[in-house]
Amino acid sequence: MTHADTMAHIPALNGRYDIYGNIHKGLRRTQCLLLARLGANDFGNAETTEKLLADMRRLLSMASAHVKHEDTEIHAALHRRGVETGLVDEQHDDHRAAFQVLEDKIVAVETTSGAARAEAGRGLYLAMAAYIADDFAHMHEEETVLCPILWQTFSDDELLGIEMRIISALPPEENMAFTRMMLPAMNPAQRRMMVGGMQQSLPPEIFNAIVEFAIRPALTDADFQALRADIGLAA
Repeated sequence: MTHADTMAHIPALNGRYDIYGNIHKGLRRTQCLLLARLGANDFGNAETTEKLLADMRRLLSMASAHVKHEDTEIHAALHRRGVETGLVDEQHDDHRAAFQVLEDKIVAVETTSGAARAEAGRGLYLAMAAYIADDFAHMHEEETVLCPILWQTFSDDELLGIEMRIISALPPEENMAFTRMMLPAMNPAQRRMMVGGMQQSLPPEIFNAIVEFAIRPALTDADFQALRADIGLAA
């Protein structure tokens, strides 16, 4: 099935658990914002360039972790049920190669100056644009082709269990980083479900720390107040 076919036949959720939705929304938003910053950046400005490259490396680290999570949990679970994931496995290999290319482009910016740095910045911008194009197509494949296979193979409780294994394996700092990335990209109902689930399942001291260091900083004040009202969070 081509990407044109999947665009014409996007499967409805029909109440099924969407294991890809929130993280993919966060990745799409973050990648687009970074690409816009790369295009507008003055690579002669050391301060803005240093901050931009640090944010690029943070994204690459999170994207690499996301690929690993899918390999070790989602794909491994499918393999145990006799379902092959060859195409998306190949795409993940391509991603890992792209991560190295992007890191090399970042180093090229860091180790040049003047006109050469501006040209290295252009190279990083174009490489990032090419990676995003591939990743958007890959995520579309997962959400329109692989997701229905997951629904046929697993119950919603099983899919939630897979996601919980991914989340529980994250160090606290990484968990907060993914939360900060996802929340601004989610709609109010998705935020309510995700944060409400945290509120019910986590010890109060851990949940309060996530609110202060991940949830509140990630949202506008209006969005945070709306979420607070939705889940009955104390002011």
